[in-house]
Amino acid sequence: MRKITIYDTTLRDGMQGIDVNFTLADKLAIAHKLDDMKIDYIEGGFPLSNEKEAAFFEQARKERFDHARLVAFGSTRKPGGKAAEDPHVEALLDAETPAVIVVGKTWKAHVQHVLKTTPQENLEMIFDSLSFLKSRGREVFFDLEHFFDGFKDDAEYALKVLETGTQAGADALVLCDTNGGTLPTEVTRIIQSLPRERLAPLGVHFHNDCGTAVANSLAGIDCGAVHIQGTINGWGERCGNANLCSIIPNIVLKTDFEANVGEMLGDLTALSRFVAEKANIIPDKRQPYVGEAAFSHKAGQHADVILKAASLMEHIEGSLVGNERRILLSELAGKSTIVKKLGKYGEYDKNAPEVNHLINLLKDKEREGYEYEAAEASFDLLMRKAIGRYQPLIELNNYHLESYKTGLIPSKTVGRIFLYAKGKQVMGAGVGIGPVETLDRALRDALHPFYDFVKKVALTDFAVRILNPEEGAAAKTRVFITSSDHRESWDTVGVSENIIEASWQALVDSYEYYFNNYVADQAAQGE
Repeated sequence: MRKITIYDTTLRDGMQGIDVNFTLADKLAIAHKLDDMKIDYIEGGFPLSNEKEAAFFEQARKERFDHARLVAFGSTRKPGGKAAEDPHVEALLDAETPAVIVVGKTWKAHVQHVLKTTPQENLEMIFDSLSFLKSRGREVFFDLEHFFDGFKDDAEYALKVLETGTQAGADALVLCDTNGGTLPTEVTRIIQSLPRERLAPLGVHFHNDCGTAVANSLAGIDCGAVHIQGTINGWGERCGNANLCSIIPNIVLKTDFEANVGEMLGDLTALSRFVAEKANIIPDKRQPYVGEAAFSHKAGQHADVILKAASLMEHIEGSLVGNERRILLSELAGKSTIVKKLGKYGEYDKNAPEVNHLINLLKDKEREGYEYEAAEASFDLLMRKAIGRYQPLIELNNYHLESYKTGLIPSKTVGRIFLYAKGKQVMGAGVGIGPVETLDRALRDALHPFYDFVKKVALTDFAVRILNPEEGAAAKTRVFITSSDHRESWDTVGVSENIIEASWQALVDSYEYYFNNYVADQAAQGE
């Protein structure tokens, strides 16, 4: 059974994606998570690009990685020089990683217009760089930049580049679809045409500009590739790279090939979300395997089938990749959905009064504009109230907000809140840019003397939707708030013609959900 090597380039190619940025501490933390996942190779970056990249390799040398081999990224020597004297090649050695990856040109147009040299000199640059690094004891991977475009332009020259990399001792020849414009049928046709018996082992590196990077990677494996490159969550230049969060489970669960990461497949969802958190990017709910929606079911009929035979509605069991099934709440929900949701608090029959009450309440709330499909924490509070498991956190007396702006000074909002907590009347105050931030700060100020947990809870996202825009400024507003304690996240909803009031509802639900699920329940269990 052929074994597939997984090569992660999140810390280099992934960082070239829009909105993706990591601190040095983030990069080190992600590297260790990838190592825990038993990723085979971790590309740490380009040592010469900036001080942070150089610092990563300097710090990584002092740290232990139990499985993964770190890789430094660089390019072939410059035209007319020698690899032993080239700063790019020297930087790869200075990184002191056990493996290096060298990118070289395959497309003659790039050789002529970017390198401004001859096709023959390009071959000499490749051979000199790879063979020199091999002579210094490094495992060497060769990224054939624009391989597929180069092959379609001049197959004979592309083959010479492959043969040169093989003769120089490359441990793998990585066929790159740098522009991301190649389709799976082309991948299959081109790789199958190569004289593989004369070449070093093949790898593939695909970009997602046609939306086929994962499919192309799997096609490459089927054609004999043993080295697959990609990024966590598919981040990367333009439309991104091949998504390892899809490639890994596809290999492990859907093919006969082996991969070391298969042992840790149950940690895949946690890894995806950890990397997203470090980048401060909201995880893609619709991402296959690891997304929140991957095993979510909305229609009442689907939910009923799930309860009877889950395999009829899901291609795998979500727990295999560390994900979980979710039965979404909407106007399509039936009694089976409510029974499933109530299951966390006990056994309830479809005809139980609590179930009927919640069905009617859900319909009434959705007529008012509430939506619980994306706000299950708010629905959890409704369930608790229906079965007598709800403990109020506060009782509001009043809040007062005042926004002001003077000249060119940025606007500010000042807020005061009066409420009852643990039977005592208290006041909280806050200052922020906008009203939601100010309300949050005032509420924290009021609750902090009574509840330490408020220090753990952070608002991570805020979304507003106008429900009836034809009403203009008097339109009804739906507000969603996402909160996190840096381990888990939850969503709440509020609806009102007043955006401040809608925000207040969602904000209070956020704190009350955490209080009921993690503070009050634990206290009751302790008793």
